[in-house]
Amino acid sequence: MIRRDHRLADGRTLSWLEKGDGPPLVLLHGWSLSAAAFTELARLLAGWRLLLPDLPGHGQSTPPVDVSLPSLADDIAAWLAAVAPEPVLLGGWSLGGMVAMELAAKAETPVNRLLLMATTPRFTSDSTWPHGLPAIQVRALRRNLDRRFEATLGEFFALTFADGEVDAERLRTIRAFAVRPGGLPDRQASAAFLQLLAEQDQRPLVAKIGCPTLVVHGTLDRITPVAAGRALAAALPRGRFYELTGAGHAPFWTRPPDVAQAIREFCTWDR
Repeated sequence: MIRRDHRLADGRTLSWLEKGDGPPLVLLHGWSLSAAAFTELARLLAGWRLLLPDLPGHGQSTPPVDVSLPSLADDIAAWLAAVAPEPVLLGGWSLGGMVAMELAAKAETPVNRLLLMATTPRFTSDSTWPHGLPAIQVRALRRNLDRRFEATLGEFFALTFADGEVDAERLRTIRAFAVRPGGLPDRQASAAFLQLLAEQDQRPLVAKIGCPTLVVHGTLDRITPVAAGRALAAALPRGRFYELTGAGHAPFWTRPPDVAQAIREFCTWDR
């Protein structure tokens, strides 16, 4: 893969990994990680020009000025306008999926198809949305991040997997390619992103997403419950749900061939 950098209008840097040729496929990673999260999956996706950005405040990208989903989407849109102005297949995992939804709802963003992995329109639960984490749990995570930054990141990473989903050797492999190359995220931005997750509610946005959308979700996801993925797919005007039995929050780590095949099949759906 080739590492490239783009200078945003305000002077900040957005860094990305690029590989291959063909129609552009953009994948946005989740909270506290980086584009490196997708390096193994990328090897299974021949035939695309893969564009894997580090979200602001993650990997080698400069922290954001404003931590909000619209602001993050604006940064990605500005980068895409410079490096891939044609229609793209846009994918996002978890937080990256939330940013992807924001982008896909913009009429001026050329998103041809949308792929959402372990994504939810509302991260926390309330009386109108039972499919999230309790707000008190997210607040506790925020407090722990201040007190024990690296340990809390490690605990959140462990939640990515369902009980017994991976053995120790596979876990070491995932850490080696997906976690260590990206390094630690910016401390201040990480805390601000957690606050964003605590407040996020994109349910009013979903009806504005008109492109074909595939929602991929593991049945044993401990961070975004599978019921959130089902509800999201049902609410999307052109949504389809793909469920991975026994998978946790990152099925592209534990079931990469299945996810790659789902992406390939999705690109022939509804044509």
